[in-house]
Amino acid sequence: MPSEIKAISTLVNRLMRLIEGSRCVTGSEPAVELALQEALTNAVVHGNGMDAQKLVQIRCRCELGKGVSLTVTDQGQGFDPKAVPDPLAVERLESEHGRGIHLMKLGMDEVSFERGGTEVHMRKGPARNPRTELRSNDETAYHGLLNGLDRGGLRADPQTQPGGRPER
Repeated sequence: MPSEIKAISTLVNRLMRLIEGSRCVTGSEPAVELALQEALTNAVVHGNGMDAQKLVQIRCRCELGKGVSLTVTDQGQGFDPKAVPDPLAVERLESEHGRGIHLMKLGMDEVSFERGGTEVHMRKGPARNPRTELRSNDETAYHGLLNGLDRGGLRADPQTQPGGRPER
Protein backbone atom coordinates (compact mmCIF):
# COMPACT_ATOMS: atom_id res chain seq x y z
CA MET A 1 0.00 0.00 0.00
CA PRO A 2 1.20 3.57 -0.57
CA SER A 3 2.31 5.57 2.47
CA GLU A 4 -0.86 7.64 2.70
CA ILE A 5 -3.04 7.98 5.79
CA LYS A 6 -6.19 7.67 3.66
CA ALA A 7 -5.13 4.20 2.48
CA ILE A 8 -5.01 2.74 6.01
CA SER A 9 -8.74 2.48 6.81
CA THR A 10 -9.59 0.87 3.48
CA LEU A 11 -6.89 -1.75 3.90
CA VAL A 12 -7.73 -2.42 7.56
CA ASN A 13 -11.44 -2.84 6.72
CA ARG A 14 -10.70 -5.26 3.89
CA LEU A 15 -8.19 -7.30 5.89
CA MET A 16 -10.44 -7.45 8.96
CA ARG A 17 -13.30 -8.84 6.85
CA LEU A 18 -10.97 -11.65 5.77
CA ILE A 19 -9.76 -12.26 9.33
CA GLU A 20 -13.33 -12.29 10.66
CA GLY A 21 -14.37 -14.68 7.89
CA SER A 22 -11.51 -17.05 8.72
CA ARG A 23 -12.67 -17.27 12.37
CA CYS A 24 -9.05 -17.61 13.46
CA VAL A 25 -9.38 -15.18 16.39
CA THR A 26 -13.10 -15.16 17.08
CA GLY A 27 -13.85 -12.61 19.79
CA SER A 28 -10.46 -10.90 19.57
CA GLU A 29 -11.02 -9.04 16.31
CA PRO A 30 -11.19 -5.54 17.90
CA ALA A 31 -7.76 -6.05 19.50
CA VAL A 32 -6.27 -7.30 16.22
CA GLU A 33 -7.85 -4.40 14.33
CA LEU A 34 -6.45 -1.81 16.72
CA ALA A 35 -2.95 -3.34 16.60
CA LEU A 36 -3.06 -3.46 12.79
CA GLN A 37 -4.26 0.15 12.58
CA GLU A 38 -1.45 1.29 14.89
CA ALA A 39 1.23 -0.71 13.05
CA LEU A 40 0.15 0.68 9.67
CA THR A 41 -0.04 4.24 11.01
CA ASN A 42 3.46 3.93 12.49
CA ALA A 43 4.80 2.54 9.20
CA VAL A 44 3.22 5.32 7.13
CA VAL A 45 3.93 8.27 9.46
CA HIS A 46 7.15 7.37 11.26
CA GLY A 47 8.69 4.74 9.00
CA ASN A 48 8.07 6.15 5.54
CA GLY A 49 7.49 9.77 6.56
CA MET A 50 4.21 9.83 4.58
CA ASP A 51 6.21 9.61 1.34
CA ALA A 52 3.62 8.19 -1.10
CA GLN A 53 6.47 6.86 -3.26
CA LYS A 54 7.41 4.46 -0.45
CA LEU A 55 5.30 1.38 0.18
CA VAL A 56 4.12 -0.48 3.25
CA GLN A 57 3.89 -4.25 2.89
CA ILE A 58 1.45 -6.33 4.93
CA ARG A 59 1.51 -10.09 5.30
CA CYS A 60 -1.27 -11.94 7.08
CA ARG A 61 -1.66 -15.60 7.94
CA CYS A 62 -4.80 -16.95 9.59
CA GLU A 63 -5.18 -20.52 10.77
CA LEU A 64 -8.25 -21.86 12.51
CA GLY A 65 -7.22 -22.99 15.98
CA LYS A 66 -3.84 -21.25 15.72
CA GLY A 67 -4.72 -17.55 15.42
CA VAL A 68 -3.39 -14.82 13.18
CA SER A 69 0.11 -13.59 12.35
CA LEU A 70 0.65 -10.14 10.85
CA THR A 71 3.82 -8.55 9.52
CA VAL A 72 4.01 -4.88 8.55
CA THR A 73 7.15 -3.70 6.74
CA ASP A 74 8.06 -0.13 5.79
CA GLN A 75 10.85 1.30 3.63
CA GLY A 76 12.10 3.76 6.24
CA GLN A 77 15.32 4.04 8.23
CA GLY A 78 14.05 1.96 11.15
CA PHE A 79 14.25 2.72 14.85
CA ASP A 80 15.35 1.24 18.16
CA PRO A 81 12.21 -0.03 19.95
CA LYS A 82 14.10 0.12 23.28
CA ALA A 83 14.55 3.89 22.81
CA VAL A 84 10.78 4.54 22.63
CA PRO A 85 9.68 6.38 25.81
CA ASP A 86 7.27 4.65 28.18
CA PRO A 87 3.79 6.07 27.40
CA LEU A 88 2.70 5.33 30.97
CA ALA A 89 5.41 7.52 32.54
CA VAL A 90 3.80 10.37 34.47
CA GLU A 91 5.35 13.04 32.26
CA ARG A 92 3.92 11.37 29.11
CA LEU A 93 0.37 10.62 30.27
CA GLU A 94 -1.11 13.73 28.66
CA SER A 95 0.92 13.45 25.45
CA GLU A 96 -1.14 13.19 22.27
CA HIS A 97 1.26 10.67 20.69
CA GLY A 98 3.43 7.73 21.62
CA ARG A 99 0.93 5.00 22.54
CA GLY A 100 0.86 2.97 19.31
CA ILE A 101 3.43 0.33 20.24
CA HIS A 102 1.96 0.05 23.73
CA LEU A 103 -1.53 -0.54 22.28
CA MET A 104 -0.15 -3.13 19.86
CA LYS A 105 1.46 -5.00 22.77
CA LEU A 106 -1.73 -4.84 24.84
CA GLY A 107 -3.90 -6.24 22.06
CA MET A 108 -1.63 -8.93 20.66
CA ASP A 109 -0.01 -11.95 22.30
CA GLU A 110 3.37 -11.29 20.69
CA VAL A 111 4.91 -8.15 19.15
CA SER A 112 8.51 -7.97 17.93
CA PHE A 113 10.53 -5.66 15.71
CA GLU A 114 12.99 -6.94 13.11
CA ARG A 115 15.18 -5.53 10.34
CA GLY A 116 16.32 -2.56 12.38
CA GLY A 117 12.76 -1.59 13.30
CA THR A 118 11.40 -1.49 9.75
CA GLU A 119 9.35 -4.65 10.29
CA VAL A 120 6.88 -5.47 13.05
CA HIS A 121 5.68 -9.04 13.65
CA MET A 122 2.46 -9.51 15.61
CA ARG A 123 0.65 -12.68 16.62
CA LYS A 124 -2.70 -13.27 18.28
CA GLY A 125 -3.58 -16.81 19.27
CA PRO A 126 -7.11 -18.17 19.16
CA ALA A 127 -9.27 -16.52 21.81
CA ARG A 128 -9.91 -18.70 24.83
CA ASN A 129 -12.16 -16.15 26.49
CA PRO A 130 -12.85 -12.95 24.52
CA ARG A 131 -13.67 -11.05 27.74
CA THR A 132 -10.11 -11.53 29.04
CA GLU A 133 -8.13 -10.88 25.87
CA LEU A 134 -6.07 -8.05 27.37
CA ARG A 135 -3.33 -9.25 29.68
CA SER A 136 -2.45 -6.04 31.45
CA ASN A 137 -3.23 -4.18 34.64
CA ASP A 138 -4.34 -1.41 32.30
CA GLU A 139 -7.27 -3.51 31.08
CA THR A 140 -9.89 -1.16 32.48
CA ALA A 141 -8.44 1.88 30.74
CA TYR A 142 -8.03 0.17 27.38
CA HIS A 143 -11.13 -2.05 27.45
CA GLY A 144 -13.35 0.92 26.63
CA LEU A 145 -10.90 2.00 23.94
CA LEU A 146 -11.06 -1.42 22.25
CA ASN A 147 -14.85 -1.52 22.59
CA GLY A 148 -15.04 1.98 21.08
CA LEU A 149 -13.34 0.81 17.92
CA ASP A 150 -15.41 0.97 14.79
CA ARG A 151 -14.50 0.56 11.13
CA GLY A 152 -13.96 4.30 10.74
CA GLY A 153 -11.46 4.66 13.59
CA LEU A 154 -11.72 5.35 17.29
CA ARG A 155 -14.71 6.92 18.94
CA ALA A 156 -14.36 8.89 22.13
CA ASP A 157 -15.55 7.09 25.23
CA PRO A 158 -15.84 9.68 28.01
CA GLN A 159 -15.60 6.98 30.68
CA THR A 160 -12.17 5.79 29.56
CA GLN A 161 -10.50 8.84 28.06
CA PRO A 162 -9.77 12.03 30.00
CA GLY A 163 -12.15 14.75 28.94
CA GLY A 164 -13.81 12.45 26.41
CA ARG A 165 -11.18 13.39 23.79
CA PRO A 166 -10.41 10.77 21.15
CA GLU A 167 -6.79 9.60 21.26
CA ARG A 168 -4.76 8.99 18.12
